[in-house]
This record gives sequence, structure tokens and C-alpha cells, in this order.
Amino acid sequence: THRERERRTERERERDTGTPGVRQPPTRWERPSWTTPSCSPISRTRGCIVISYTVPWEHIFFTSLLSTRSLHGTAKKLLDLLFDIGIEEHPIVFHVFSNGGCMLYRYIIELQHDRGATRYRKLNVVGTIFDSGPGDKNFQGGIRALHSILRPSNNPFIKIFATVTFVFVALIRFMLYPASKFWSLSLYDSLKQDPSRWPQLYLYSKSDKVISYKDIENVIRARKQLRV
Repeated sequence: THRERERRTERERERDTGTPGVRQPPTRWERPSWTTPSCSPISRTRGCIVISYTVPWEHIFFTSLLSTRSLHGTAKKLLDLLFDIGIEEHPIVFHVFSNGGCMLYRYIIELQHDRGATRYRKLNVVGTIFDSGPGDKNFQGGIRALHSILRPSNNPFIKIFATVTFVFVALIRFMLYPASKFWSLSLYDSLKQDPSRWPQLYLYSKSDKVISYKDIENVIRARKQLRV
């Protein structure tokens, strides 16, 4: 009967993942790490399903500066994945690390509050953890982050070229922002005005040399004014 088939399917899902009604996530999204490496094992031992995704560094330092919607498609795929594995009704927590994670999270929020994409409003989001972010315009911190990524490279030309390109593109974006903000807010400003109202936890350090703690505290004040 139909009910027997449903029960059999439910048992198969539980056998695959240990969680009733949840299918195993496709391995293509198991990339370290949208959540931080230290948090993923903890979450798994507590019975959580962890879907990790890392924004490619090229998107963080270059593509995102040239195209404000470069990660929109990726955000949509991640949200669709939650439906594909059947956890849309389970409690969902986003753990967002640094500005790279914030870039992707921005479009996740936009999709969830898009009037034309009502499907994503069904997701049972219970909160967001911001880990070392978001940060405002910080050339020095951005260069430090870029150098840490390029550190394994022994080619000084690549490091110099990447640094000069990043500074050039960032300066152009900075100079154009007073006009462009009327149709596209910066990452920092958009997260301050984030339309979501679920709880948010901010983890940060005053000794962080990449993301200034003052930027994060400014966001916290802005969110409190919105009663978040």
C-alpha cells in the first residue's frame, strides 16, 4: 500500500543518515568548509547534519568586487540542496565564517525574502552564527588575507600581480560606491539591513588583524536597533 511504501522509504532514509526523514547529502557539496573546521566535527557528534561550502578565493577578492551577484546562483543551489535531502523542516543554523561566508549568506537571505521565491520561506531557520565577520572596507586586512592564501605559492610575480589587481579593483569600487549604493548596497551595509529577524550570534576577537572588531560591533548595534 501507499502507507507501507512511505514507511519503507522512511526507514531507508533513517538507515542512510541516522536521522528520520533525511537523505544523505551529495558528496559534491562536502567541501571544507562553510562552517569552520573546528565546528563541523562538534556539530556532527551532536547529531547535526553539516553541509560545508567554501567560497573560492577568486570570488572573494576579485569576482565579487566586479559583479555584485556573482554568488547568487551558488546560494540558490545550496538552498535547493536542503530540500533535496529533505531537511527543510528541521531546525537550520547558518554558520558564516569571515567575509567570504558573508558574501554567500547575503544572497541566501535575499532568496529567502524574495517574493518570487516563496519556496525558500518554508526553511526552518532558527539562527545564524557569524564567525569573524562581517567587516567593512579594510584594504590592509584584505591584503593580509590575500597574502595568507597565496603564501604556499613560490612565485613572487603572482603575489605582486594579485595584490595590485585587488587594490586597483577595490579602489574603483570604493570610489563608485557613493553612486552605486542606490541600486546595490555593499556587503557590509546589506547585512546591517538584513530583513531576517531570527537570532544572531557574533563571534569575534579584538586581536583579529583581518576583520576589525569595531566593524562587527557596529553591525551588532545596527541589528539591535532592528530588535534582532
